[in-house]
Amino acid sequence: MDRHWEEETGSKWAAGTWGHQPPSVLFHQLPSNATLRFRGDKALAWGAVLGERAPQGIPQTWGSEGSKEEVAADMETIALQQLPLCMAEKRRHRLQAQKQAGQHTRWQQWQAGQQRLRRKVGSILLHTQLWRSSLTCIEGHFGTGIEAYFNFLRFLVLLNLVGALFIGGFVVAPSITFEALRLNQTERANLTANSPCMGYDPNPRGLVSYFTYIMDLLSGTGFMELTYLFYGYYQNSAVDVVGFSYNISLAYLLAVLCYFLLCLVWIVHRSVHLLKRGLVSEDGALSTYSIKVFAGWDFGLTHPPAAIWKHNSIRYELKLDLEEEASRRAMAQRSPAQRAWLYTLRGLVNLLVVALLGVAFYCIYLATEYSQSTLSQQSVAQSKSKAFWELLVSYLPSIIITGANLVVPMAFGVLVRLEQYPFSQEIKLTLVRSVFLRLASLVVLLVSLWMQITCHGQTEAFDCRTCGYNHQHFPCWETRVGQEMYKLLVFDLLTMLLVTLLVEFPRKILVSHGPVLLARLWGQQEFLVPTNVLDLVYGQTVCWVGASFCPLLPLLNTLKYILLFYLKKLTLFSNCRPGDRTFRASSSNFFFLLVLLLGLAISWVPALYSIFALPPSQACGPFRAESSMWNAALLAIDGLPELARGFFYFVGSLGFIVPLFLLLCIFLFYLMALADSYSRLVKELKMQLQLEGRDKVFLVNQITELS
Repeated sequence: MDRHWEEETGSKWAAGTWGHQPPSVLFHQLPSNATLRFRGDKALAWGAVLGERAPQGIPQTWGSEGSKEEVAADMETIALQQLPLCMAEKRRHRLQAQKQAGQHTRWQQWQAGQQRLRRKVGSILLHTQLWRSSLTCIEGHFGTGIEAYFNFLRFLVLLNLVGALFIGGFVVAPSITFEALRLNQTERANLTANSPCMGYDPNPRGLVSYFTYIMDLLSGTGFMELTYLFYGYYQNSAVDVVGFSYNISLAYLLAVLCYFLLCLVWIVHRSVHLLKRGLVSEDGALSTYSIKVFAGWDFGLTHPPAAIWKHNSIRYELKLDLEEEASRRAMAQRSPAQRAWLYTLRGLVNLLVVALLGVAFYCIYLATEYSQSTLSQQSVAQSKSKAFWELLVSYLPSIIITGANLVVPMAFGVLVRLEQYPFSQEIKLTLVRSVFLRLASLVVLLVSLWMQITCHGQTEAFDCRTCGYNHQHFPCWETRVGQEMYKLLVFDLLTMLLVTLLVEFPRKILVSHGPVLLARLWGQQEFLVPTNVLDLVYGQTVCWVGASFCPLLPLLNTLKYILLFYLKKLTLFSNCRPGDRTFRASSSNFFFLLVLLLGLAISWVPALYSIFALPPSQACGPFRAESSMWNAALLAIDGLPELARGFFYFVGSLGFIVPLFLLLCIFLFYLMALADSYSRLVKELKMQLQLEGRDKVFLVNQITELS
């Protein structure tokens, strides 16, 4: 129908029947203006001038005085938009015009002042951003895709730094200050603890060699347990100084909970911001070939090799789109028997993937059980060989987890090719499986520790009957869990250093100065953004899991990520090149933030379980006199005045939780309705873009006919 209409209008123009008519008639024939009959009486004809009669079927609403003023205001706005000025200059001109027109109220003046203040503060903060010049240099040499990885790394550094300052300011610093000043500390009596549960003494006996101290530093045992790094060194005391009371146990509990809440709010805020951009950039309607050709270039590139890589990346994306289109056509042309065989093959591959995951998880479980049972039975090492063996046994779960994270994703990459998915879907499927492997390996480690601490969940067992946990093998189980997370962090850092020094640099030397055949077969190292980001997410999840039992772990993770930033920057400029196969979701980072939220949710489980359900160690830590960690908050609430105590008890009752849940449900339905209305508006805007494209095609046809 549209083609017939275009042929008819083109013949009229070629015949000269429109030559004596004004240009507005041509605008009335545009495809977008032809849909005015579906828009109601509020729609206006494109190209209509003041006082001109609209064609039949189009409402004439431009004749009134009010409409003329609106048209004049629209013309001024359009003229301002067409000026070759930056946004700041256009904003200043608009404010001056409004001020001259006398339209500024006090509220508008206050808003304008606040906007100017925010812009000035934003410009100052922009120049004080961490690694701003480095990120600009990386973007200029390698593009925005790799710069997004380093930007994500900077976000994690700031997140850990704020968390370390928060925990250090409310827990570590007061404990150090009270211990140094030797203030009056009132330690609560451990009335409920039995004498067998108090056997915990990490002090080494006798002469200890220097090599043993190095082993203790790497494994977090020995003298490391007597530092503020781990949970067991903190005291369950309260300090009273001239009417000021500070409870260390309550501060410890609230600091950990507020740290998790701060991370949640910050990540959600960043995810929402990136989701808005991702919905536009990843939309299929806006990812056409013309946009990739005419608007896909990165004008921030200043390095000639980076420009060549960007050319290859754009060419690869176009090739990938063609391959995906060919794959969809091939899938549509398959016979029912071929589809049945393909689905059967995919099912077998998924079973093999599940088997690989099961083998990896079982190895992690066996390594954890062997490591914990062996370390619990051994005494202090007196020789270097025995100390090294104990260090190797203590790091056995970390070695198995890291080895599984390196080897199993390679098998996933081989198996996914048998499933005959499009390549973009292959990348996403491999990433999902790798994410599940990394996070589930931590879950298996925590479950293995839980089974040994709680005697497989049987509190009436012989080893757990006295204290509620296995006090013989785990006299301070919180410190033991913190040690496992500490060893994972240290081993992850050591693995990155060894891979960089022993794999990437030698590969660069061999490719650059070795035989030509070897250089062609091996090739230069690619900087793969998804794999590196998943390494960051894994390390951050380890930090969150151990933050409840190792308060200084966020600080150590901050130092680790700072070192990692400079290490990755060095290897990027020296050894690597951008990957030819780009991952489109990495441009918005929303997928990785979603995985980061999943890691945060996993870290909440052991923290909340240890706070509310699992009894704390009675021989160490700030909660040694309590039946549960949450009991410290209940005792603090009982010490408040009656009005405040009644308020907190009401907030924790069903009379407050049920109405709050109903209000949240109503608010959720409102947001769903609002999102539905926004989606309709987006569809209308997309339709308008398509109509504008048809307008351009129509005008080009008319110009061609005239020429």
